[in-house]
Amino acid sequence: QLQLVESGGGLVQPGGSLRLSCAASGFTLDYYAIGWFRQAPGKEREGVSCISSTGGSTNYVDSVKGRFTISRDNAKNTVYLQMNSLKPEDTAVYYCAVSRIWGLCLVPLYNYWGQGTQVTVSS
Repeated sequence: QLQLVESGGGLVQPGGSLRLSCAASGFTLDYYAIGWFRQAPGKEREGVSCISSTGGSTNYVDSVKGRFTISRDNAKNTVYLQMNSLKPEDTAVYYCAVSRIWGLCLVPLYNYWGQGTQVTVSS
C-alpha cells in the first residue's frame, strides 16, 4: 500500500521548536513535489510550505517565513518541516502531501495525503 506518514508533532510552548517528518512507503518521493499543509479548528486547510522534487525551489506562506524551513532527503524518502519560534496560531493538524507537478502551494494541486500530526503551541 502507498503511504505517507507524518510524525514529530506534539505539545510545545510558544517560542519552542518542532521538526516534523513525512516518510513515504510503497513509492519513491524522488519525482514529486511535496507540501506541508495545516488545518486549525474551524479554518480551511492552508499550504504552509512546498518543495520541488529536487529541492531546488521552495515556498512558504507569509505567516511562517523566517521561522519554518522545509527540506527533503530523497535517499531516505523523507521530507521535513523544521518549525522554530512557534506561536499559538501555529496550532493545527499538519499534513504532508505530494504532487507530480511543481506549482503553487495550494491544496487542489496535491494528490495524495498523509493522515496528519497534531501540533499544539500553548503556554
